[in-house]
Amino acid sequence: MQKSLYLDAEKCTGCLQCELACSYEHEGVFNPVKSSIKVFTLHDEGRFVPYTCTQCDEAWCMTACPVDAISVDKETGAKVVSMTDCVGCKVCTIACPFGTINYNTSNGKVTKCDLCGGDPECVKACPTEAITYVAADATGHSRMRDWAVKTDAGAQNEASA
Repeated sequence: MQKSLYLDAEKCTGCLQCELACSYEHEGVFNPVKSSIKVFTLHDEGRFVPYTCTQCDEAWCMTACPVDAISVDKETGAKVVSMTDCVGCKVCTIACPFGTINYNTSNGKVTKCDLCGGDPECVKACPTEAITYVAADATGHSRMRDWAVKTDAGAQNEASA
C-alpha cells in the first residue's frame, strides 16, 4: 500500500522541527534553508502551513527533466532525484507548479522530498502530529478541496462580521 504525507495546518505550531529533521537527515546540518519541507507563516492570521512535494501522479518535474534524473521509487512512490544524473539545470524547479523542488547551491543539484525511503524524518520530529504518513488514499484532491472550502468560508464569515 502506497503512503503519503498528510499535512494538517490546523495542528502546526510553526516550531520548524520538521525542517530541522529534514535538513539533518539529508544534509547533515540543522539548517531550515536546506530542508525539503517548509513551513509557511501567515503572519496576519497567526497560522503556520507546512508544505512539501505532493509526489504527483503526473509529476511535471519528472517529465521536464532533460536527463531523466528523476525517477519513481517503486516501494514508496516518491519521485526521487538521482544525484549522479542531475546536472543542476533547474528545469524541474520551473515545471513544478507547487515550488517544492529547490536548487542546492552547495552541490549544484536539485533537492526534493523523497519520503526518506518510507520513514519520513519530518513525521517523527513533529510534536503535534501536524505531519503524518498515511495511506495515500487518505490524502489527495478531495481533502485539499474540503480544506480550501472550509478556509474560504471562514474568511467570508470574518469579512461579513
